[in-house]
Amino acid sequence: MTKFRPCIDLHQGQVKQIVGGSLRDTGVGPTENFVSDRPAGWFAARFREDALTGGHVIKLGPGNDAAAREALAAWPGGFQIGGGIGVGNAAEWLEAGASHVIVTSALFDAEGKFLEETLEALVRTIGKERLVIDLSCRKTADNWTVAMNRWQTLTDLTVNHATLDRLLPFCDEFLIHAADVEGLCGGIDAELVELLGSWGKCPVTYAGGAATMADLLLVEQVGRDQVDVTVGSALDLFGGDGLIYSDLVAWNRRLA
Repeated sequence: MTKFRPCIDLHQGQVKQIVGGSLRDTGVGPTENFVSDRPAGWFAARFREDALTGGHVIKLGPGNDAAAREALAAWPGGFQIGGGIGVGNAAEWLEAGASHVIVTSALFDAEGKFLEETLEALVRTIGKERLVIDLSCRKTADNWTVAMNRWQTLTDLTVNHATLDRLLPFCDEFLIHAADVEGLCGGIDAELVELLGSWGKCPVTYAGGAATMADLLLVEQVGRDQVDVTVGSALDLFGGDGLIYSDLVAWNRRLA
């Protein structure tokens, strides 16, 4: 059955919810839906208290390492971590308390060409059981194309069953943000969730657009109970009004 997984998104050292497609390397800042006055460790402790497992901490750009370490220290082994992770620092973040590292951009060159040898080196360094591959994507003529570099650069990988099969031997899970709907609270990309659910060979977490309990039920339905979901901007814990945190805690307790 579909499980709610918590998230802590970090930007400039603060817990934020932003519109995913608005991230840029230029001087123009992203569109922010929520900026918390609470530190990352507060959220991590809350999720630990409510036994919400398998969540992730995402560092959106520089200046987030201290906040990320605070979150991991508040719940060692309770979170996966992503954002600027590669062969050189993956082990360091596992030692800091992450259960897994989440990797996207390090698996591609600057033009977006997939580097399988880099993935193999990463697996040799930390083992596939500690690795989550992030296939966050944008809708394109090829259906969905993996996007790297904070979802700004399209790559040469398409999200489909063949790609999932190709990468499965190298990882424990997949994380997939639908970048075009991320942070908009306008509903999920049901076609993408259906694609993921019809594959179902390892744990997959979907993020993007979930705004109501009806959206979670839709993920469960079209994802054939094979796809977990994370919720950001719509959650009351992050300033939203579409989903109540206590309801999602209760949702997960169905699985206990």
